[in-house]
Order: sequence, then structure tokens, then C-alpha cells
Amino acid sequence: MHPVVFQAPWSRQLKIISLLSAALLLAIPVILLAKSPQTPSLLFSLAIALPPVILLLGAGFSIRGYSLDHNRLQILRPGWKTSISLEGLHEAKADPAAMQGSVRIFGNSGLFGYIGLFQNKPLGRFRAFATDQQKAVVLRFPGKTLVITPDNPARMIEMLRQKIE
Repeated sequence: MHPVVFQAPWSRQLKIISLLSAALLLAIPVILLAKSPQTPSLLFSLAIALPPVILLLGAGFSIRGYSLDHNRLQILRPGWKTSISLEGLHEAKADPAAMQGSVRIFGNSGLFGYIGLFQNKPLGRFRAFATDQQKAVVLRFPGKTLVITPDNPARMIEMLRQKIE
């Protein structure tokens, strides 16, 4: 069986947040360099280097898509994957409101995705690998919940439900 690949479309909101964030992260070093002292301090040098590093890290963790292969969900990243076993999966459902009211515990809320550990009342604590919250698919396992946002939630759910024992 060949892996089935789903794209990770970006919502309009994510495109705007990412564009504005990237512009700001690139503008900060340019502005600082224009005001550079004769002998920059270590702190000044870090202030110039940190924003582009943040931008590159965000891009490196962005989500390109999702792949289902045997009993694994792969979160496709630029040049690498996050692999999640589907063993124990007991529910897969579409929920466009899944991430509403979420608080980020650790992760990224808008620079190239909504990625990391979040919490809200309906889901409790969950991991998100999301790019378009309107396409949210909630995956429930014993002791953990994931939110992904494939381009075709109905097809993803259909395939995942075949794996539920």
C-alpha cells in the first residue's frame, strides 16, 4: 500500500499573520543595522541575529502536508517528518471549531502554522499541527488528542476510521 498524502492548505488568516511576522522579523535587523554603533555589544549583535533565526526555525517546523501509511500518520515538514502511531486511535472527527478559545501552552500560533501544545475547554490539552483551523480534524487516543488540518477532512476521516479497531 502506498502512502496517501494530504496537503496542508493555509488559511487567509495564517497567510496574513505569517507575512506580517516575517516582515517584522526581517525589518528589525535592518533597522538595528542602520543605527549600528561603532563597536556593537554582544547584546546588540544578538538582537540583530535572533529575528532571522526565529524566522528560519519557524519555516523549518512548518507543515507541508500529512501522509497516512500503514498505521502511522506522518506530519510532512520541509525536509523531515514527524511520525505518529495510530495505534489506540478511537475517534476521528471533523470540527471546524476545535481550536476556538485555545490557549497556547508551548508552540507557535501563527508563524507558518499553529503548531505545538494547546488547551481549551472542549478538547482539554492537545497537540496541533494545523494550517487552516476551518479544516480541523480531531484525533483522540487514550491519554492524548491531536488536531490536524488536511485539505480534504472528509477523506482523511474516512481513511482514519478504517484504522479504528
